[in-house]
Amino acid sequence: MPTIHSLCLNPTPLPSNFTPSSSQNAPRPLQRLPLPPPPDLPAHVKERILCLEIMGVDSGRAITRNPSLLSPSALDSIRSVVSFLRSKGIPDKDMPRIFGMCPAVLTSDVRSELAPVFRFLSEDLGVPERNHRVVVNKCPRLLVSSVRDQLRPALTYLRRLGFEDNEAMAYQDPVLLVSSVERTLQPKLQYLVGLGMTREEAVEMVLRCPGLFTFSIENNFKPKYQYLVDEMGGSLEDLKRFPQYFAFSLEKRIKPRWEMLVETGVNVTLNLMLKSTDEEFRELVFGGKEKHPHSSD
Repeated sequence: MPTIHSLCLNPTPLPSNFTPSSSQNAPRPLQRLPLPPPPDLPAHVKERILCLEIMGVDSGRAITRNPSLLSPSALDSIRSVVSFLRSKGIPDKDMPRIFGMCPAVLTSDVRSELAPVFRFLSEDLGVPERNHRVVVNKCPRLLVSSVRDQLRPALTYLRRLGFEDNEAMAYQDPVLLVSSVERTLQPKLQYLVGLGMTREEAVEMVLRCPGLFTFSIENNFKPKYQYLVDEMGGSLEDLKRFPQYFAFSLEKRIKPRWEMLVETGVNVTLNLMLKSTDEEFRELVFGGKEKHPHSSD
């Protein structure tokens, strides 16, 4: 099988019958034969496109998001980045997804940008080197986040809130570390407080369900809260008991199941209504379990 080293870092001459690639799908596997660039492009542009395609990265999307890939030094940068990631236990097969999600990684400076991220994982989060691959694959955006300006401020804020489990932070919720404190974390916590609960109650909710920090206020919190209150007759107490409510799809889970409960006249707790499998939910509904949907467990 062709490798990144043999085909991208030391590219071969381009065939004369190359045609454009039109795929806009997700990053492709390394073993896929690359689709070539248009023949009328400058030679250095063709070279970059071929390099990205060989690595399984959508060249059009990557270059659009990171125009620096067309710079004269881009190939040297790619070579350094690939070599460095390999040294950190990231295999070639992981790189199409990482580079596809974060094309900026390809032109990152190894010493000043990438190396500090891996030190942060080891020193601040206590992640063993053998597990760096796991964390990076969970959240590739870590590689394009400044330790000084983004990762460490986010970690400090989260710890002050009460997030003390470094393993959970690294392996389950690393996306929180790449979230802006000022633009993302604080506004979402403040929204919950604005619903009428205390700050302590809102903090307890996000500690129980860290995913709350990843949900959109306009597209998630507001419509789901409105449906809970207006259609289901719920309250803030329901959210305090079951903050995971916001993690379920309004159209595919919450509405259909609530409508079925209303239609059948069956009452179940909010968490059972949403957390149960389809089979379990049917048993709850047609088995006639008599529980109020907003009562405590």
